[in-house]
Amino acid sequence: MSIATINPATGQVLKTYDPMSPEQVDAAIGRADEAFRTLRRTTFAERARWMNAAADLLLRECDELARLMTIEMGKTFVSARAEVAKCAAACRFYATQAEGFLADEPADAKAVGATRAFTRYQPLGAVLAVMPWNFPLWQVVRFAAPALMAGNVGLLKHASNVPQSALYLGELFARAGFPVGAFQSLLVGAEVVERVLADPRVRAATLTGSERAGRAVARIAGQEIKKTVLELGGSDPFVVMPSADIERAAEVATTARCQNNGQSCIAAKRFIVHTDVFDAFAEAFASRMDALTVGDPMDPATDIGPLATEQGRIDIEEQVDDAVRKGARVLCGGQRPDGAGWYYPPTVITDLNPTMRIWSEEVFGPVAGLFRVDSYEQAIELANGTNFGLGSNAWTRDADEQERFATDLDAGSVFINGMTTSYPELPFGGVKNSGYGRELSAYGIREFCNTKTVWMGEGLATGGAGSHSE
Repeated sequence: MSIATINPATGQVLKTYDPMSPEQVDAAIGRADEAFRTLRRTTFAERARWMNAAADLLLRECDELARLMTIEMGKTFVSARAEVAKCAAACRFYATQAEGFLADEPADAKAVGATRAFTRYQPLGAVLAVMPWNFPLWQVVRFAAPALMAGNVGLLKHASNVPQSALYLGELFARAGFPVGAFQSLLVGAEVVERVLADPRVRAATLTGSERAGRAVARIAGQEIKKTVLELGGSDPFVVMPSADIERAAEVATTARCQNNGQSCIAAKRFIVHTDVFDAFAEAFASRMDALTVGDPMDPATDIGPLATEQGRIDIEEQVDDAVRKGARVLCGGQRPDGAGWYYPPTVITDLNPTMRIWSEEVFGPVAGLFRVDSYEQAIELANGTNFGLGSNAWTRDADEQERFATDLDAGSVFINGMTTSYPELPFGGVKNSGYGRELSAYGIREFCNTKTVWMGEGLATGGAGSHSE
């Protein structure tokens, strides 16, 4: 993919960029290394002041930035504004909470023969962030805010179809007061990632993206013995049981499937419905999906804009067509509209079977697969019967079922009677092929820290500490 802004609503190329030269990349890594030497010695109060200034900039420039995201990847202007606000809130959250999250943790000094013993969290250095296009700001900021507050520095390799968003982020934190070089964007292709990660000045990597990309980065990092956090794809289940409020479940299901034009890793994708309420849910869900307005993403009345890339639309068309050829039934949507832009309608498809690609593949667009089950046990078996394990949803007012779902769903998060989303206050990440490690909350800020054991004794020649092997 060339480094270019292509408006998904029209297919028009708006701007193109030359990739950075090897010399420019090396200079950026050098600036990051130098910035780390400065940033790690600053106080939490100083970093908090700069992080709050970054939040101020985001809010002040919200409309301009939201318009940029809409033009680059097609999300509605309304949702883009909400994304900017969420980023600002995350910046403020870590500005407030980072010092407490990374405070020294005392241990039982007497038990280990010390006068004092504790755990100290210290930054690692430069972290390479490989990020996708679907949330051009949020997926970067949810890494950058905790990383910078911990004293790390960042090098961003953003998706090649959102270069202007990348350039904005590359300047944001310096404008807010962080040392020059503390967070930089590298306008490079994927082939440069290995070279950057192999550089000894780069200490770790984080990636949000496809399973294929995650495997590639993990392989390189493994060879270099460097820490990684991976947030990969998902095929999240949305389970509806007989006691659920069906109308409310259908309403949330529509938003859960079509948020961000259906292009979200934690969007609900497989709707697993108990047979007792299947027909009622299917009718309510398909009706709501069919009523959504597809059109100009800058129009406030639009619910769904275009898909971000032409290839993305081709992929979901092929998945839906494959299912239909093998016997699936389309309840609404299923055909691309005429005209310019990479639009695809909200689609509900049922009568699925394991021979269909849609059964096991992630569908990255506004297409919902509807599955019928006869029991709780069947629902769990189907929900967990995938290589992914990012988010999950269950709808039931039965208290026993709620507790069972919380335990039995094999995913990084379980949301009961509410839509799966991410909050700065809660850890975010997956299991199985959806990745490992956690972002957000205290867990996220500690991922790229050295969890250092500190043991202090009196230094007297009395034996004891040091006389025992590991």
